[in-house]
Amino acid sequence: MSIDKLLNRYKAAGQEHLLNFWSKLDPAAQKDLATQLEALDIERVNRIYTRATKEEAALKDPQAQSEVIEPLPKDATDTVVGDPEKVQEWRSTGLDAISRGHVGVLLLAGGQGTRLGSSAPKGCYDIGLPSNKSLFQYQAERIARLQRIAEEEKKKPKGSVIIPWYVMTSGPTRRNTEEFFKENSYFGLAPANVIFFEQGTLPCLTTEGKVILETPSRVAVAPDGNGGVYAATRAPLSPTNPSSVLDDLKKRGILYVHVYCVDNCLVRVADPIFLGYGIQKQADCAAKVVPKASPTESVGVVARRGNKYGVVEYSEISKEQAERRDPETGELSFRAGNIVNHFYTTNFLQRVEQFEEELAFHIARKKIPYVDLESGETIKPAKPNGMKLEMFVFDVFPFSQNFAVLEVERREEFSPLKNGLDATSDNPVTSRRDLLAQHKRFLERAGATVKDGVDIELSPLVTYAGEGLESVKGKTFTKSGRVDSVKELDTLL
Repeated sequence: MSIDKLLNRYKAAGQEHLLNFWSKLDPAAQKDLATQLEALDIERVNRIYTRATKEEAALKDPQAQSEVIEPLPKDATDTVVGDPEKVQEWRSTGLDAISRGHVGVLLLAGGQGTRLGSSAPKGCYDIGLPSNKSLFQYQAERIARLQRIAEEEKKKPKGSVIIPWYVMTSGPTRRNTEEFFKENSYFGLAPANVIFFEQGTLPCLTTEGKVILETPSRVAVAPDGNGGVYAATRAPLSPTNPSSVLDDLKKRGILYVHVYCVDNCLVRVADPIFLGYGIQKQADCAAKVVPKASPTESVGVVARRGNKYGVVEYSEISKEQAERRDPETGELSFRAGNIVNHFYTTNFLQRVEQFEEELAFHIARKKIPYVDLESGETIKPAKPNGMKLEMFVFDVFPFSQNFAVLEVERREEFSPLKNGLDATSDNPVTSRRDLLAQHKRFLERAGATVKDGVDIELSPLVTYAGEGLESVKGKTFTKSGRVDSVKELDTLL
């Protein structure tokens, strides 16, 4: 595209300031800027800004709220507690789908461990277990174990069951993530079944909707949020691979996808119970939730807004709503805490593009360095001067034609890693504590006794969710340590 055409296009969009320094740039810088501007859908950026600001204004205006926020109806939620036969039925259905090659897993792993004191991708983080395994390794080994379980229980040939793993990175994390997997031999998984892709970015904007220049030759951009996963599944996997995640799902015959976030050490990757639940419910979209710990817990809840389901942020419900309880059970009415753990049919993921323009991006007001358009100097603002636009992965819930919710036990499935060691919760210490406590329960449910103060780490390759530990019945464990095979358990007696 010629510079004249580029300038005319950006003038029509009211964003011609992005070419303010063109005449002062050297040829290489001109080429870089032109490449960035040609690739940018500036008309879409303007539409996103208009919709996002209107939505933000509406949320701040109680009179503009036409839809009443209500708790989930009782018949909209099921639970894994209280009906073991039903849970086993869901598990069998899920394992059957896995054994037939109908299940894929999509990991949201674009974040860095900045709050943890690390510049590496968060999935590389070691929460301090005896094994020193990273979050990535734990999740990879859960996939490997589940593949074997499906083969054994569904009578499939050894090595025949594959759960492809789609790992969504971001610009800052992609290279390091791929290198980490290569250095660790993909944690035992076949490289062909670990597919990396990258979430998109959007330009940073001023409060008036003008795109911010970071330097005279570069637009300031930021990741488009974990909800960017939907557009990312349609994009080329890499500059040299035009195929997309959706293409790969279709090629492999994947019908169901489990989507989750990297920072939960207890996550049951490709959980057959959740998959079977979604399949039996004939859901096109489903969410796992945990009961809110307290009315004031800062977590979004799955609720109903008007006649549609969605996630309502804790700041959107009143104190009275947050404290309201069911008169029959005493449980919180708004109790379905969102944990970023979702089930989708592949058909639903393909359908997202049809309604994506209706989704409003969320505005995060930030301090964004910028170049002064008169002096050309870079300014680092002392207070928020602009906005980053992002979409959340749950923003698609209202467009589900058959939405389902499964409540699970927090202590068994949710221990997020959000904060550094200086925080009192959701930190490496609480993650490690919760995982080791779960492993103790696995052993005790299998009939063993674990002495107080003894911590035993069970490799995911030994057990996925407490199965395969029949040999420990009647044994007493007196030593702490890590276990990478069932036979090693005897060394801790």
